Amino acid sequence: MKSKYIFFAVSLFAALSANAQETYENAKLAGEDLNGTARYVGMGGAMEALGADISTIGSNPAGIGLFRHSNVSLSAGLLMQSDGKEFSNGKKTNLSFDQIGGVYTTRTGQKSFLNFGFNYHKSKNFDYILNAAGSLNGSSQNKQSYIKGMLGDQKVGGFNVDKNKDGQNIGYVDAKSSDVAYTWSQIDYLYWNKLIPGSTGIYNYERATGYTLDRAHTGYIGNYDFAVSGNINDRVYLGLTFGMKDIHYKGYSEYRENFNNGGAVVRDERKVTGSGFDITAGVIVRPVAESPFRIGAYVKSPTWYDLTTSNVTGLVYAQGTTSKNAYVSNSYNFKMWTPWKFGLSLGHTIGNYLALGATYEYENYADINSRVNDGGYYDYYYNEYYESSSPDNVMNAHTKEALKGVSTLKLGVEYKPVSNVALRLGYNYVSPKYVSDAQKDPGLASLGTSYASTTDYTNWGAINRFTLGVGYQVKKFNIDLAYQYSAQNGSFAPFSNIRDISVPSGTTSVKESNIATSADVKNNRSQLLLTLGYRF
Repeated sequence: MKSKYIFFAVSLFAALSANAQETYENAKLAGEDLNGTARYVGMGGAMEALGADISTIGSNPAGIGLFRHSNVSLSAGLLMQSDGKEFSNGKKTNLSFDQIGGVYTTRTGQKSFLNFGFNYHKSKNFDYILNAAGSLNGSSQNKQSYIKGMLGDQKVGGFNVDKNKDGQNIGYVDAKSSDVAYTWSQIDYLYWNKLIPGSTGIYNYERATGYTLDRAHTGYIGNYDFAVSGNINDRVYLGLTFGMKDIHYKGYSEYRENFNNGGAVVRDERKVTGSGFDITAGVIVRPVAESPFRIGAYVKSPTWYDLTTSNVTGLVYAQGTTSKNAYVSNSYNFKMWTPWKFGLSLGHTIGNYLALGATYEYENYADINSRVNDGGYYDYYYNEYYESSSPDNVMNAHTKEALKGVSTLKLGVEYKPVSNVALRLGYNYVSPKYVSDAQKDPGLASLGTSYASTTDYTNWGAINRFTLGVGYQVKKFNIDLAYQYSAQNGSFAPFSNIRDISVPSGTTSVKESNIATSADVKNNRSQLLLTLGYRF
C-alpha cells in the first residue's frame, strides 16, 4: 500500500489569508478549573471575601491586602481520570505542577498595608481522554461533505466542486466564482479528493453503520499574575492584578466509521499555542468595624488572546482490498477575546477557629469574540509590527446561538479544632455553557469553518465539584493537602444533523438527511494537591 500525501491547494491559501477560530474549539480554551493552593481548593475556592490566600490574586486581588506577613508557597499534585480508556499518549493519571507564588507586605500605617504579589498557577489542565461510540444507520461524515457539494453554493451552506489547475477538487463559492468558499473545510478537501468521487467518476457517498472516536487532550493554560493591594484602616481593601497567560494545547484523535464494504479512519492532530493578558480589579469591605464580616466584589476583563493553531489530518479509506491515504496540514494565527467576568463574595470568621465563605461569579460565554487577522502596521520608531483584527461576525453569531451565560457558585468552610490544624470542606456548581440542542454548523461562511479538520462536538453539562482539605502549621511553615472530585456529563455527536434538506439532482431536487447518533460521555476527574508554604 502506497501513501500519497496531498496538501491544501495554493489557491486556498491565497483566498484565506485571514484567520479565525470555530465556536467549539474556542470554548475549549475558555473557562477555568478550580486550582491553586491546597487551602483554596479545599475550601472550594470560596475565599474571594476572606482573602489572605495567594490564589485570590487571579479572582479578587483585594484579598492580597489581608496578608500581614510576607510568604511564599508551592503546590503540585496528581490529576486522575476515573472513566474512559487510555489512548495514544494520553494517560489517566498525570503529575501536575500547579502553583508557585508569594506576597511581600509593607506597612504604611498603624492599620494599613501595601502588599505586592506574584503567582503562577495552572488555570486549565487539558489532560483528558475522550472515548465515544454509536450507530449511524446509513449516515456518515463523508455524506455531510457530499451534501455540501450537492448544494453547490456558499449562500446555502455548500460549495461548488470543480478542478483546480493541479487537477484537485476544490469547493468554490458558486458555479461562476473562482474564489474558494469559506464553507469548504479541510475535512471536505480530504473526502472530495479521495472518497466521494468513485472509480467511475460519479459523485457518491459511503453509508456508515457505526462510529468510534478516541481523543487524547493534553496541555495547560498557565497564568502569571502580578498584583498590588492595600487596605485603608483595616476596613476597605483594594486590589489590581495584571495577568499574562500562555496556552499549550494538543489533541490527537482517531475517528472511525464502518461501511458495508470497508471503512474510513480520520486521524487528526491539533495544536494551539499562544499568549494573552487580562486585568482584574477587586474590593473587600468590612461594613461594621466591630465585625469580621466581609463583602467582596470584583471584575475581570476579557483575556485578549493572540494564538496559533496547526493541524495534520489524514484520511485512510479502505474499500474491499483497495486503500487510499490522503493527508492535509495547515497552520495559522488568530485572535480570541473571552467574556468579562463579574463576582460577588461573602466571608465571615468566628473567633480563630471557624471561617465561612461564599462566592458567585457570572461569565457570558455567548460573548466570546472570534477575531480575523486582517492587516496591521509597522512602527519604525520602535521597530515593531502591530497586527490588527476585526470580528468574525458569522462565527460570532453562531457562538451566541450555541453558548450561554455561566453561573458559578462556590461554598467553603474551614474549622480549626486546635490552633495549628485546619479541616476544610468545599463545593462548586458551574452551570452549563452549551445550549442543550446546539451543534457545530459546517455550513457557516466563516474562516473558522474553512480551517476545520474535525466535525465532532460535545455539549457538556453542569460541573459539580466536591473538595476536602487539611492543613498543619509548624512555626513559620505550613503544609496543606486537598482532594477534589469533579463530575461532568456531556452529549457527544460525530457530526451535525442535516434533516430533509433539498439538494439538486439533475433537473429536479431530492430530500437528503444525515442524522448523527449522539453518545453520552463523562469528564469525571480527581485531583490530589499538596502545598508547602513559609511565612517570613
